[in-house]
Amino acid sequence: MPYAADVAADDALLRHLLIGMGQELELDRLLALIVRELAAIPSVALARIWLIAAGDICPSCPLAGECPARERCLHLVASAGRPADGHGDWGRLDGAFRRFPLGVRKIGRIAATNTGLIVADLATDAQWIARPEWVRAEGIIGFGGKPLAARGEVVGVLGVFTRVPFDAGMCTLTEVIANHAAISIANARAFAELDRLRRASEAENDLLKADLAATGAFGAIIGASAPIRAVTERIALIAPTPASVLITGESGTGKELVARELHRRSRRAAGPLVRVNCAAIPDALFESEFFGHARGAFTGATGDRQGRFAAADGGTLFLDEVGEIPLAMQGKLLRVLQEGTYERVGEDRTRSTDVRVIAATNRDLGEAVRAGRFREDLYYRLNVVPVHLPPLRERRADIGAIARHLLMRLAQRFERTPPRLTRADLDLLEAQPWPGNVRELGNCLERALITGRGERLALDLAALSAPTPPLDAPADGVRSETAMVAAERRNLQAALAQSGGRIFGAGGAAELIGIKPTTLISRLKKHGIARKQDP
Repeated sequence: MPYAADVAADDALLRHLLIGMGQELELDRLLALIVRELAAIPSVALARIWLIAAGDICPSCPLAGECPARERCLHLVASAGRPADGHGDWGRLDGAFRRFPLGVRKIGRIAATNTGLIVADLATDAQWIARPEWVRAEGIIGFGGKPLAARGEVVGVLGVFTRVPFDAGMCTLTEVIANHAAISIANARAFAELDRLRRASEAENDLLKADLAATGAFGAIIGASAPIRAVTERIALIAPTPASVLITGESGTGKELVARELHRRSRRAAGPLVRVNCAAIPDALFESEFFGHARGAFTGATGDRQGRFAAADGGTLFLDEVGEIPLAMQGKLLRVLQEGTYERVGEDRTRSTDVRVIAATNRDLGEAVRAGRFREDLYYRLNVVPVHLPPLRERRADIGAIARHLLMRLAQRFERTPPRLTRADLDLLEAQPWPGNVRELGNCLERALITGRGERLALDLAALSAPTPPLDAPADGVRSETAMVAAERRNLQAALAQSGGRIFGAGGAAELIGIKPTTLISRLKKHGIARKQDP
């Protein structure tokens, strides 16, 4: 007697499958479980599941000529069965019927109409046979197709081919399984989305913690001068838009603060803001840093890792020192900016991301484009809306407000009473050129706070007002702290120039100075020096 007729009496298989479906929260394993258990029924030849998704192989799809829209279609996602001769792999997903346009053929009509289709005997109802020779060779007699509908929405189709007539018992079985499968698929997708959000949140938190530990962001754009008012007005205009922004300006002018303000005022403010310091990433690790990698993709890849684009999904990605991205990596970055898709290193699966990109640089990217060091198409993709930050010497009226803000933050950090800035102190600070901009001003005030007593600052007035002694000619054999900092800065710049901008390896700047590459990168960051120098 056919197995299907005996299902009502022996519901052990159905109960086992339903329990398994309720416990499985990983979509791929859930789909495989359903078709595998159905194919284990002696009367079933083949069980398949198609899910609705965006069209992806439209130009090469065998049914392209029948597709009315080329937008969404049914994708074959799970298959299991037993060929009559025991040969062949019916678990493959790349056959002629791997895609069905909605409304086309029997599978497409089931999805489009949300109505099941039962063919008890294909020999007497041949209109649904696409390949009669396959039906005869495999002894296929019956077919049952059920829509997978959850919460009123069709998500796919379950199809079952049998070697016995498709009777009422088998019809009931497939309907029960299809109904539960649709709910399980919806639950698995919801769980996957929650897991993605959780991992993205964890990644964002880790990145933010690392950024906070590595940077001394002062938290606000301060100033009322005409140049800075022009910047804040521009931020207010472009922040609510989805446009890419390129922030330019000298080191230490506050490019990261502008990026944070753009994110805070944007429609993505509830999403993550993820920062990438492009100057601190070794060339060989750029792709993994941006896109992530699969376990075993390369030596040391002991687990899966999601990259910065995944961490920033739904939010903003800030590419600091974007001019340091290697030319070979720029094309891959351009692709994800244009198409919103990428692949992890060591993985074939194409992933999607939705990020707004804000880039920053202290280099002349236009000159880099002309010199062939930066792709022109990527430059225009990033430079949709430019924001230029004026150096501190062009906004001297803001120096007093910035200095007071920095001193307040520094005093809190050192658990000191905030010192008072005298008019003489302000006159001295406003008279300086500040080539390192706000970062240099902050370092100067930190030294003054540490060496001062009580509420008085110990500004090194002589060092600030006098030219820096040359490295090889110290005055009276002793250099001031300011002179030592300037000397270290010049030495770092000289090493970079001699090494052609390289940090790692033989002849690199780290080897020339005699320190570790990671130490050199930290010092470059402290001084606001770009990792590579223009020739």
